[in-house]
Amino acid sequence: MTCVIGLDIGTTSTIGILIRVPSERLALASRPVTLTHRYAGWAEEDPQQWWANVCEIVPQLLAQAGVKANEVKAVGVSGMVPAVVLLGAEGQLLRPSIQQSDGRCAQQVHELQETFDEVAFTKRTGNGINQQLVAAKLRWLQRHEPQVFSHIHTVFGSYDYINYVLTGARRVEQNWALEAGFVDLATGCIADDLVAAGGITTAQVAPFAFSREVVGEVTPQAAQATGLAAGTPVVAGLADHVGSAWAAGVQGPGDMLVKLGGACDILLASQSARPDPRVFLDYHPVQGLFMPNGCMACSGSLLNWFAAQLGAAADDRPGATRHQKLDHWATQIPAGSDGVRNLPYFLGEKTPIHDPLARGTFTGLGLHHTPGHLWRALLEGIAFGVRHHVEVFDEIGMPASRVLTSDGGSASAVWLQVIADVLDRPVQPLSGHPGSCLGAAWMAALGTSLSDDAQGAQSFVSLARPVEPRAANRAVYDSAYAEYRNLYDSLKPLFHTMGGRLDR
Repeated sequence: MTCVIGLDIGTTSTIGILIRVPSERLALASRPVTLTHRYAGWAEEDPQQWWANVCEIVPQLLAQAGVKANEVKAVGVSGMVPAVVLLGAEGQLLRPSIQQSDGRCAQQVHELQETFDEVAFTKRTGNGINQQLVAAKLRWLQRHEPQVFSHIHTVFGSYDYINYVLTGARRVEQNWALEAGFVDLATGCIADDLVAAGGITTAQVAPFAFSREVVGEVTPQAAQATGLAAGTPVVAGLADHVGSAWAAGVQGPGDMLVKLGGACDILLASQSARPDPRVFLDYHPVQGLFMPNGCMACSGSLLNWFAAQLGAAADDRPGATRHQKLDHWATQIPAGSDGVRNLPYFLGEKTPIHDPLARGTFTGLGLHHTPGHLWRALLEGIAFGVRHHVEVFDEIGMPASRVLTSDGGSASAVWLQVIADVLDRPVQPLSGHPGSCLGAAWMAALGTSLSDDAQGAQSFVSLARPVEPRAANRAVYDSAYAEYRNLYDSLKPLFHTMGGRLDR
């Protein structure tokens, strides 16, 4: 039996999949991840929890499928980018990871904007100067945690860390390096001066690796901890949003995926880079293509927060989850939420506004409004953020010809209808798509020559019935979207006045 395992180190969960090449899914397992917010705008996780999850998930996959360890021929790992994981000289973790959605470094972003010409920087690196840059986070550490900063030996990402624990090899995958702001597009290599902007040297960044490159083999220690066979090849893997979109069918120009996970990723396939500071740029898994994309800092994580903190009243519907109960309430509320508007910037915002000081808001509230209005306003606010990205892609000259949706949020019929109505175009949900772990597994198959079919992962995913937009809601959402855009512009000065108090 020829099997591979794909692991995804996600914001809200660690997920593993076991597949038999070329087209059989054998097992799927997951464990939750704790996302912590010690201060406003902060987002951190414990990499040791990711590893503990992997050590539980792998044996579960093997047991579910009745597969022996030596039948697993390769492992691939995907993960959040560019989460920042720091190791000391002895391989010890220096602190919790700083997540890609973390917005603590507003002052350092401003410093970088004064250091570099942003137009030239964006053209050179493919990404603008924003809170996601690793250099900004390193500058923050240098100022606020100098003891940690002084002991940095290796800087890399979430899935790079899991690869390290599996193999002992310190490598950084290409899209972590690109989104970190360390790669010069013209050379395709990490540039010394870009790394130096973070106060470190290139020697402190793990060596660059391509997605399908085998970076090492499972060590005896990792084999004992996970149940994998020692010597199993491990490929560099890929960014979680890229892996999910690739497996979903984002293969050619015009294909767009809205990935409704803890964050909301909006990804396109493109034949050219076309850097723009409003969005991010990644390499497509198919050599020669690119994957421009946007990421809203919180999506599913925002809904989870609301359901946990304010959704207790929805527990009046036995047998349904709290999210399903709130969805039911939202169906009783008209499009536009009776004037309630939401800015979903509860962790600041990444693309396309790149404002770590932005904050989440509800406006237009009256005593006649209910929790159902708030929930629907959240769904609409995130959908308006997706529409904003679609407009940006249109302006860049990369219009979307079809819209796919995946991940946990795509299970909500209410939310998909809202997105279709707000975009005024059909939305095609995917059925059976387990997410980024599938892309990681297929990259492992490609990297070890178990397959040469770059589109092979799509055989594990099917298209569900498309959600058609309702023409009756078009005018309502056109007006509400304009209000959404104006609301941020109006509140931005207040956000920035208040935000000055958040920098420790």
